[in-house]
Amino acid sequence: MAYSWRTFFTAKAVALNFERCLRACFEISLMYMKKDFLNFQVDHMTLLLQPELYKVAYLMFNVIFGVSPEDLLYEKRKRWQEDAGEESMTFAVRIGKGVHPDPDLNNTIIAVVQPSEPESQASHVRQMLDGHESAALWQHVALRTPDLTAFHQHAVERGVQFITPILKDDEDNLIQVFSGEWYFPGMKSSGMFFEFVERNPSEESLKEIQAKNQETWFRDKTFLGLYGEKQREYDSGEVTPFISFELFDRLYQEFRDKQIWEITDADFKRAEEIMLEHTANK
Repeated sequence: MAYSWRTFFTAKAVALNFERCLRACFEISLMYMKKDFLNFQVDHMTLLLQPELYKVAYLMFNVIFGVSPEDLLYEKRKRWQEDAGEESMTFAVRIGKGVHPDPDLNNTIIAVVQPSEPESQASHVRQMLDGHESAALWQHVALRTPDLTAFHQHAVERGVQFITPILKDDEDNLIQVFSGEWYFPGMKSSGMFFEFVERNPSEESLKEIQAKNQETWFRDKTFLGLYGEKQREYDSGEVTPFISFELFDRLYQEFRDKQIWEITDADFKRAEEIMLEHTANK
């Protein structure tokens, strides 16, 4: 069967267009491909409870949720006054297990915290609960990432504010970092923030963290360090927001006239440009 030159060039043009389409599709897929360190899973949740509910919750976790003694992962206490006994500050219970080949990644955990300080002493936990007129308040969700140092750099470059450096918990073989709270100018702090955690970090990650941090943080210092940092924030009245108020205002003003369904890929790109530019100019 004979083909004309016109047929040949038409076929070549179709092939070139097909190749361009493939290349464009590949570039789009790369744009939307998630980085490994952004593949989060919930590691644990932290629940604040009024003292009256604290012991009852401990009982309910056992009786209703089936938490056995081996599911009590930790319980921490502190003596706030010399002439008084110890008070329980927090406990963590495992309410389920998964099927991941790494047993450390199988647990579904709830950490529970009460305001254990004497009534006469300031307590940010009590302030969070009373300020929201709540008996219980979910304080933070811990999201687990396979590469915390990469995510931390990614987040900082885009304006996320953290209230701690990356902390190392030697007993549990994990590293973690805590963000500022989600709220905006003119509103009181929400009491809600994020923890980002990596379990079983590599030796390279640990060396990088130790090079940046002059002090190695361990279990007591991670919990008490965070507890103390939040108390300092609430005592001062200056609670660190997740992103700065200035950056929030820029993003809000840029997109205030758009509905959610009107936000396009170009808008997402513009938002990221604003975040990167804001951080670079600090």
